[in-house]
Amino acid sequence: MFAAPNEEEKKRIPPGQYLTTRFPVLHYGPIPELDLENWKFRVWGEVEKPLILTWDEFAALPRTKLTMDLHCVTKWSKLETTWEGVSLQTLKELGLVVPTEKAGFVIQHAEFGYTANLPLDVMFGENFLLATHYEDEPISLEHGAPLRGVCGAIPGRDDLKDVYLWKGAKWLRGLEFRASDLPGFWERAGYHNEGDVWLEERLQDRAW
Repeated sequence: MFAAPNEEEKKRIPPGQYLTTRFPVLHYGPIPELDLENWKFRVWGEVEKPLILTWDEFAALPRTKLTMDLHCVTKWSKLETTWEGVSLQTLKELGLVVPTEKAGFVIQHAEFGYTANLPLDVMFGENFLLATHYEDEPISLEHGAPLRGVCGAIPGRDDLKDVYLWKGAKWLRGLEFRASDLPGFWERAGYHNEGDVWLEERLQDRAW
């Protein structure tokens, strides 16, 4: 459902976007079955030591709660969404995920071989979460349960890079830290590699 933004909300809606009160379900391919007993989360590559966590171990980690605006490349924006999950900064502070000096990029690996890529500094920004909860409830399966990457915009935080929602992978299973970048699923299909919402970086070298 479309919504008419007020004057303050208009300042938070990037060019080419419209305000919605719904949370559309968009993804490529099928929805995976949920099997928490056999679920594993892995971290590897340019880190001091690899990491493997079961769902119970991941769910026991300290959680961060954030209210963020979401901006989808399909042009809808949803404001004031509340998420809970684990930040990369928390994992670093706990000594679980410590990047090496060579690390510059992180590849999110999800079910069915799906990937999404982001620079290291964006992944460690305050507006990126390995999210387990949405609006105080566990994320639904259609929205990426039990774990998804979420990159949103924190109002008033101009120091944080805002990227389109596709840059956070649903059904997340692991993070690969790399010295060099590697385009993700949608980037290989023609989406912009950076995905800055305020610059309308939707497709590579051409505007929608």
